[in-house]
Amino acid sequence: MAKYIPFPTIPLADRTWPNRTITSAPIWCSVDLRDGNQALINPMGPAKKMDLYRALLKIGFKEIEVGFPAASDTDFQFVRELIEKDLIPDDVTIQVLVQSRLHLIERTFEAIRGAKKVIVHLYNSTSTLQRRVVFQATKEEIVQLAVEGARHIHELSKRESGSSQIRYQYSPESFTGTEIDYAVEICEAVCNVWQPTESNKTIINLPSTVELATPNVYADQIELFCRKFKPRANTIISLHTHNDRGTGIAASELGLMAGADRVEGTLFGNGERTGNLDIVTMALNMFTQGVDPKLDFSNLKDIRRIAEFCTELKVHERMPYAGDLVFTAFSGSHQDAIKKGFAALKDSSSDRFEVPYLTIDPADIGRQYDPVIRVNSQSGKGGVSFLVESELGFQLPRRLQIAFSQVVQRVTDTTGREMPAHEVAAKFVETYLKPPATLVYHSHTPVPCDHEDEERYKFSVTYRGETLEIEGQGAGPIDAFVHAIRDRFSLACDILDYHEHAMEAGSDSTAAAYILVRTPDGQDLFGVGQHRSITKASLLGLVAAINRSLQAMSMH
Repeated sequence: MAKYIPFPTIPLADRTWPNRTITSAPIWCSVDLRDGNQALINPMGPAKKMDLYRALLKIGFKEIEVGFPAASDTDFQFVRELIEKDLIPDDVTIQVLVQSRLHLIERTFEAIRGAKKVIVHLYNSTSTLQRRVVFQATKEEIVQLAVEGARHIHELSKRESGSSQIRYQYSPESFTGTEIDYAVEICEAVCNVWQPTESNKTIINLPSTVELATPNVYADQIELFCRKFKPRANTIISLHTHNDRGTGIAASELGLMAGADRVEGTLFGNGERTGNLDIVTMALNMFTQGVDPKLDFSNLKDIRRIAEFCTELKVHERMPYAGDLVFTAFSGSHQDAIKKGFAALKDSSSDRFEVPYLTIDPADIGRQYDPVIRVNSQSGKGGVSFLVESELGFQLPRRLQIAFSQVVQRVTDTTGREMPAHEVAAKFVETYLKPPATLVYHSHTPVPCDHEDEERYKFSVTYRGETLEIEGQGAGPIDAFVHAIRDRFSLACDILDYHEHAMEAGSDSTAAAYILVRTPDGQDLFGVGQHRSITKASLLGLVAAINRSLQAMSMH
């Protein structure tokens, strides 16, 4: 294909970044109020900008790009409001963007007058394509443009030095499309004007304004730049990645490994075209690796709500960490593994979070376990039984898990939709715990028995609307009840399986019993009983299974 050509690789045979790991959080800078805002269909007004600004402070951002005041009166007034109403905490630095144009720089300094801490972010485009197509300028002319802007900023800063701490940032926009040696040249020219020191470092922001290659190429560009850049020790290397290839997060992660110190991005990746780096995802990626990101996303649901309100953009259901469905399993094998993982977690003495298919504990970001497993036609026994246990407290034996999952699947296949947890629970109750009652058990009392190895009981029951007493004997009350209903009502059944467990439900300890019976026509049917008495729970479960048999017979 002549229309597209591969992006050239970087000649860096001794690259070191592949052997590094991220062990600490970078300096974070939110650009939601500038880069994110300029990409909105309906840019934020003052009220929404203030809401989002306050949310960013609450998350813990210490550097926030609050606007492009020379290009927008809304941004100008917003910056003035922050300063004049003293809305900038002492440990927070605001950042403002400006092109390398003298009149825009002067307007910018009008906006920031009186700010305690501010970063003036100067930029001009340096890529081969922009130089040739947009500016039609030589390399020397582009360098001169950057230097003039840097010099003007430096001169104006001296006037404000008494009341403001002004730091400098320079971005060779479209860095990824710029020759490395030329990027180094223009950044060094700017630093020659600003004269950064160890105590007053300049920020050199190397933006992947447009993703042109795979993330490893960006990492090579960052590492090579850092090697060649003479003032490296007195500068902070910053990253600003976009997501044109869908790898903005990977590019920033590798860029940190390649030597960068700082990351710019937005909440949930809002930005031009396919978006900016998603700081939420990158920070929580670090969190899952045991690295404190120094940002608080413990209430991610509220952060998402504010961001969606302010930007009028919906966070996708599959967005990492924040999406509605990212802690949800529909597949049966996934559900089974998650169910077993949570069970193992309860029994573990370790603090480590290890659950199959989940990279992070939902509770750490304000989510809950309950919606982790949801049920549709693709679901299996593990997910269904997890919801029954979550909603009702029943720990289903394996054969009942299989049987009930088939009941649920018939519903989901018929309706073609998801079955919410409360519907799953209701279906379980009506199927196994409280099926249509032809036979009702009320109570039982022991009576004298002629056989030493058996017991005899009198049972109070209602059968087809008539309340009466029946008697039977056997190895215990359950066996005696089986004989009693067989002799009195000709209801024959064989007990195939039995399980029981204590339930944690309220202050009174209750028991659950699961009875599997085989009817004369060969059906294997479960019934479930629940009562403070394990014997009565067992009898209730047996009656529920018998009623299911009678219900099935009446349908034929």
